[in-house]
Amino acid sequence: MTTGDIAPPVPPAHGPICIIGASGRSGSALCRALLAEGQQIIAVVRSQGKLAPDIAEACLAVRIADLTDSTTLPLALEDATVVVNTAHARHLPAILPATTAPIVALGSTRKFTHWPDDHGRGVLAGEAALKADGRPSIILHPTMIYGAQGEDNVQRLAKLLERLPVIPLPGGGRSLVQPIDQRDVTRCLVSAIHLIQNGAVTGPESIVIAGPTAVAYRTFVRMVLYFAGLGGRPIISLPGWMLMALSHVTRHLRRLPQIAPEEVRRLLEDKNFDVGPMERRLGVRPVPLASGLHHLFGRRSHQTQEP
Repeated sequence: MTTGDIAPPVPPAHGPICIIGASGRSGSALCRALLAEGQQIIAVVRSQGKLAPDIAEACLAVRIADLTDSTTLPLALEDATVVVNTAHARHLPAILPATTAPIVALGSTRKFTHWPDDHGRGVLAGEAALKADGRPSIILHPTMIYGAQGEDNVQRLAKLLERLPVIPLPGGGRSLVQPIDQRDVTRCLVSAIHLIQNGAVTGPESIVIAGPTAVAYRTFVRMVLYFAGLGGRPIISLPGWMLMALSHVTRHLRRLPQIAPEEVRRLLEDKNFDVGPMERRLGVRPVPLASGLHHLFGRRSHQTQEP
């Protein structure tokens, strides 16, 4: 398959697909992709007003549910032939007893961190619940996601870079990152659903999804500067502990986006993953970072010189 390809569309005769977190970035993108195929969608959200009107109108049903309420959650998931959880994976232990349907879920490569936090521990707990349950399921672990409308990773970084004349990076930004385009996350979710619908999944599976290659964080920063049309900035190396201390200052500066010490510490970890399983099992070749950033920022990069 070529870059960005997904598995062939599946006829909607398989029955409704229940999307938990349908109003979120990944959930809404998935809803639109499945609706374009002609699939029947049941959107599960915490508040109906948050769901995009075009999705709400096209869905088979929109159901309100609290993922911590064991009495009403089964009603929200009723009739689903596949349940897709795009909310946090920590909810999987509550979702599994509420339905007998196969599961597709989003996790996170945060589960690999050397400094576990509530996010990473929640992902590990969700994955463990899927494995213990044993039903056909696929949990996808994306790296940092960029490219979605309103995402707060790359676009937040661009806003920060716009305000900094000099870019301080822990360890000089030598650690590796491997961001994934939101479009690829959607393609991977759709492909996982197709595999389950076609009976090609017999038990729990876990797959890392990422961009095609890892790059040094300093290279990533320079690419964001270029494609966001911000021009060049000198990069200086600072110890991680110093940047973690300075991150507390951003809480008091309204013009600067807040950066938590934990985010600085994670910049010292390499994120370098094999996308072979993603390509072979899901049939998705990830979009190159340059192509994804160009798509995200549009023509603003033409105002600067290439890094």
